[in-house]
Amino acid sequence: QVHLVESGGGLVQAGGSLRLSCVASGRSVNTAVMGWYRQAPGKQRDLVASISRGGSTNYADSVKDRFTISRDNAQTVYLQMNSMRPEETAVYYCNAYSREYSYNYWGQGTQVTVSS
Repeated sequence: QVHLVESGGGLVQAGGSLRLSCVASGRSVNTAVMGWYRQAPGKQRDLVASISRGGSTNYADSVKDRFTISRDNAQTVYLQMNSMRPEETAVYYCNAYSREYSYNYWGQGTQVTVSS
């Protein structure tokens, strides 16, 4: 079992920055792909960014050059969000996925609101 807890959400003005954190507890996630997803009201949950255990990253086109995903140890992942836009208002979810160990866990989400 993996328990993911996100933090760092809140209200920010357009053009501003936020840094989200996700701390994993329970079993180790050092072999997992860690990801950040977001879901706006009435819309599907979409990938924002992901990072493999080797540090390879993947970003949605809309956030490239503005967002940065990182992991400073086996159990914590961050999402630095710069130059934020109102349309990025959503609940942001942390995800841990391991094909090797067949698990896929989600955090409870953190609200991010970008005001215009």
